[in-house]
Amino acid sequence: QVQLVESGGGLVQAGGSLRLSCVASGSIFSINAMGWYRQASGKQRELVARITRGWRPTYADSVGGRFTISRDNAKNTVYLQMNSLKPEDTAVYYCNADINNANYWGKGTLVTVSS
Repeated sequence: QVQLVESGGGLVQAGGSLRLSCVASGSIFSINAMGWYRQASGKQRELVARITRGWRPTYADSVGGRFTISRDNAKNTVYLQMNSLKPEDTAVYYCNADINNANYWGKGTLVTVSS
């Protein structure tokens, strides 16, 4: 059984930084794209950033230049470095990955940015 477990969320002041991590575990044969989504209270879940196995990233316009996605294929891990955080970045951040030709979600980690 495949699991995605996020970590690194928390409370930070505006302008601060956080680094999220997501580790995939279980019976893993292949991992293709990995990414991060977020869902703010009362809003729909949205893509934040996504990265292919070959390290090609895609970012939402709202986070470009502030967030950086990376991955360590040997550790089955994807990271999201978040800098210059804004109150509007407050949300539950979810890890997502294409593993063994199926799509998986983590349970999420809360990021709260205070003004």
